[in-house]
Amino acid sequence: MDKKEGRGGPGNFAQRALSRFSPPVLGLLVVLAALALGLAAWSLSRGGKDGKELIGVEVRKGDIEDLVAATGALQPRDYVDVGAQVSGQLKMIHVEVGQSVKEGDLLAEIDAEQSAARVDASLAQMRSLEAQLEQKRLNLAKAERDLARYRNLLAAEATTLESVQNAETEAANMRAQMAQLRAQIDQLRASTRVEEANLKYTRIYAPMAGTVVSIAAKKGQTLNTNQQAPTLMRVADLSVMNVQTQVSEADVAKLRVGMDAYFTTLGGQGRRWYGKLTKIEPTPTVTNNVVLYNALFEVPNDSGSLMTQMTAQVFFVVAQVHDVLVIPMSALNQVPGQRRAAGAGPENRNNRPAGEAERPAGQPEGEARRNRRESAVAAGEGSEGRRGERQPGAEGESRRAPREGGAAGEGGEARGQRRAQAEAERPAGQPEGEGRRNRREAVPGEAGDAPRGPRRNGAGAAAAETRQREARVKVMLPDGSIEERKIVVGVSNRIHAQVISGLEAGDKVVAGVREPEKARNGDASRQPQSAMQQQMPPGMPGGAAPRGR
Repeated sequence: MDKKEGRGGPGNFAQRALSRFSPPVLGLLVVLAALALGLAAWSLSRGGKDGKELIGVEVRKGDIEDLVAATGALQPRDYVDVGAQVSGQLKMIHVEVGQSVKEGDLLAEIDAEQSAARVDASLAQMRSLEAQLEQKRLNLAKAERDLARYRNLLAAEATTLESVQNAETEAANMRAQMAQLRAQIDQLRASTRVEEANLKYTRIYAPMAGTVVSIAAKKGQTLNTNQQAPTLMRVADLSVMNVQTQVSEADVAKLRVGMDAYFTTLGGQGRRWYGKLTKIEPTPTVTNNVVLYNALFEVPNDSGSLMTQMTAQVFFVVAQVHDVLVIPMSALNQVPGQRRAAGAGPENRNNRPAGEAERPAGQPEGEARRNRRESAVAAGEGSEGRRGERQPGAEGESRRAPREGGAAGEGGEARGQRRAQAEAERPAGQPEGEGRRNRREAVPGEAGDAPRGPRRNGAGAAAAETRQREARVKVMLPDGSIEERKIVVGVSNRIHAQVISGLEAGDKVVAGVREPEKARNGDASRQPQSAMQQQMPPGMPGGAAPRGR
């Protein structure tokens, strides 16, 4: 008996094992196995073969800004570096840093003893010259009286002609000496004005109204203006600040004069100051082989919260839109080489070509396109068969018929009727080209042209209009299936993109894939271990295995 049972094989063993369980227990086992298979199939359908899960993001409304970021510094728009025009010791400074001053207020004083002494010397010398001029005037009067007397004596033949001539020479000499003294007096008077001005320059006044932002000199310091004019302090008008921004050569091509800009400061708690770009300097500054261009714009500072040399995080607004449909950039699959004109609709399921609109649900797009090509080829072969039944000489006539008689077939007749109607409606005297252009604008799709929307003014609107392009997204339908859809996007940045058409608010798109938790934990635990093994020498505990000889 034991040998027969042993020769019975595995089948008898399975029968004996199943016979030990009652029918309710067997039914429970079958139900548990079915549940396990269903759970495995559900996890595969959600995460794929590798257990990954799709991340769905809902299409919502928001604002998008395409920005060029740069770093800048604040400087007053109007400022003056107050310097000394005369040499001497700085005797007194009457202001402090941060003090507001008005134009004409006294700022500092320089020792004026030497300047005052030079002025006194010039005035004394001028008085001496004036006294000499008065003496020459008296001598001239005497010479003129002598000349008159010698002339009277010569008339009475009581003196010689030589005496008269000597008297005339003496009078002329006196006149020349007086002219020389007058010239010296004029020269000395001019020098005296310079010395008086230097005396005035020892008292330094504010050239403009503003705030003293810095003081470079100290009381008692000796100033030497013979080689370089020393700077004492800086007075600036802080009511308007100038933002000096350094933009990289990769981003400077995106900037345009007049575009909007704003910046934030470190202590501003997120507050934005707005302005418009006023200047882009053509000459760059090169630092460590990095080429940077200076971009300048102004902002009002009525509250006085902005100060000199503050660091500003600047953002130039290349394009911006508000309250539009927004999706993450990770959900887009770009269609290369395609940009859409403003106003052109997308090729989504509500606006598809005729052939694509007739594609049955679930049929791949490539298969539908191949079926349309086969249908077109079959239709062409049928027409070729019909043309083969014509007479030998009729082929040339059939080729000339479309050119001579207009359009052939139903499509040609329709186009011919539209042209005739357009020619009849064209006003007298209007050029044909202008009428054709008007027809294209009035009839979207005519001659392959997209409808042209109205023009919008402004740099931001123009930038938003020219940024329209096509892209593809994967849409998660309510039944759990995934549909690939073509959309038109507009303004975008590194995070979000504007949806112009193809999606609606509330649609859910695939934005990425979530890795399984076990895979993430396994990678994280393996990376530190591998890095530690690379650092430990071979043969040590936890180190890399030694190489074989």
